[in-house]
Amino acid sequence: MSLDSQLSFDSLYKSVGVLGTQYSERAKLLKGKSVRMRGFIAPPLKPESRFFVLTREPVAVCPFCASDAQWPSDIVVIYLKATLAPVNFSRRIEVTGKLEMGSWTDPETGFVSQVRIIDAEVSTL
Repeated sequence: MSLDSQLSFDSLYKSVGVLGTQYSERAKLLKGKSVRMRGFIAPPLKPESRFFVLTREPVAVCPFCASDAQWPSDIVVIYLKATLAPVNFSRRIEVTGKLEMGSWTDPETGFVSQVRIIDAEVSTL
């Protein structure tokens, strides 16, 4: 995977505010494509979960939100290809998978997200 597929938290949005979310041109170009993103795993809902929240900085609790109107700009939901072995929450990871954007509600959990990486694989750094 090339450096062109690297995505950072700073390159996701053009603006986030009361008027809504505007994605950056870079993020729009990468939508639907395989990307790499680095960050930290927020504590999961349950150990056997096939998804987690990737955060810019290590956190002690999962930053779940009630709706996309409250969506923080420094988290991305990661949907895994397979369950993930436990990783220390203070350890930086790299996620590789397909970028999805736009408000979406997970039918199983009811979790609402604005940005997701699906079919993801994780490696520690």
